[in-house]
Amino acid sequence: MGRALAAALPTAVHDGVLAYRQVSVVFDVVGRGRWVVRTRFGTVSVDTRIPARPTATITADPAAVTALLAGRCSLVSAFLTGALRVRGSMSTVLALGGVLAPAADLPTRARVRETSVFGVRTGYLDAGPPGGPPVVLLHGLGATNASMLPVLADLAAEHRVLAPDLPGFGSSAAPNWDYDPVQLQRWLRAFLDTVDAPASAVIGHSLGGRVALELALRNPDTVRSLVLLCPALAFRRRQLTALARRIPADLARLPIAFPHRLLHEGTRGACRTLFADPDRVPRHWFDAAADEWELTLRDTGHRRALWSATLALYLDEPFGDRGLWNRVAQLAVPTLCVWGADDPLVPARFADHLTATAPQVRSVTLPDCGHLPQFEWPEATGALIDDFLTRTARHPRTAAIA
Repeated sequence: MGRALAAALPTAVHDGVLAYRQVSVVFDVVGRGRWVVRTRFGTVSVDTRIPARPTATITADPAAVTALLAGRCSLVSAFLTGALRVRGSMSTVLALGGVLAPAADLPTRARVRETSVFGVRTGYLDAGPPGGPPVVLLHGLGATNASMLPVLADLAAEHRVLAPDLPGFGSSAAPNWDYDPVQLQRWLRAFLDTVDAPASAVIGHSLGGRVALELALRNPDTVRSLVLLCPALAFRRRQLTALARRIPADLARLPIAFPHRLLHEGTRGACRTLFADPDRVPRHWFDAAADEWELTLRDTGHRRALWSATLALYLDEPFGDRGLWNRVAQLAVPTLCVWGADDPLVPARFADHLTATAPQVRSVTLPDCGHLPQFEWPEATGALIDDFLTRTARHPRTAAIA
């Protein structure tokens, strides 16, 4: 298996995060043994010296690993189907998956790339045919682009799919910004120019949905169509605004000291509450999400970005000249909103408010669904997105209300 692993990898990587970082990824092949893939400033090697603290660990049975190395299956597909489990840095694992079996034509292969936007190092996934119609996926608060993998896998056969880590999250740098929707949409518009994806369909989840909506309101020419999954819209009633305005984002720079096990178990438990029925989701997905969350909390800059974005969402003005609910009535981009009937974070009743304010927007509420429809009901969510994007391409002015 070690020789097969080495044969499936290039000896050198010249772009992306693996080109300049030192990482170690353990392949734990059940019943066969363990091997380590190391990258050191672009040089790739395989050995059996297991490090005490690897960057990430991939666990799978021999059949799954063989399919992966032979190019019969992408790492994204293997993760989503439960054929392999990931612990540690998901972004590193995705980067490795992007260079495995490079000769194989795999639509769901996600290549991890980096670019600079406003001087901010920005990591993103790039999947699908380069000439396909562009679709941009934006993750939610505290998440990374890995939270959009079900959507990426569904669309990559026919679309060029770009899934960035927002500044301050995941593999992207965390500048000393105010992480409000206006600032993030400025970055998003520049990102679209940088990656040559004009007039994209934009699909945003939670915070990502709010950022996508702000872009569509301010720069409708840059957005071909809009899909919002449980978007974090401005609360119509807020009781703690005076207090929230007094809390500095830099408070998050204070050191934290949570034992790994306590932090991991607490985060995994919190993730489960986001689902109407968490048992629908494989346990190992929660472990992967908890590891990503811990990486965020351990980094001072990313921790500050998380707190800044949280405050900005809570303080998002609902009414007045700059209020979201007043402006959303003017939304001119074809838009689909998908809500979870049992979402504990974004109330499903927002669908009624949005319909009353912007009847041109199509809203669909999924029953027995929490805050992550792309994971809890991937088939239903994917079908809604596929149908909407298809009709938008054919009839851009009427797709939203058909």
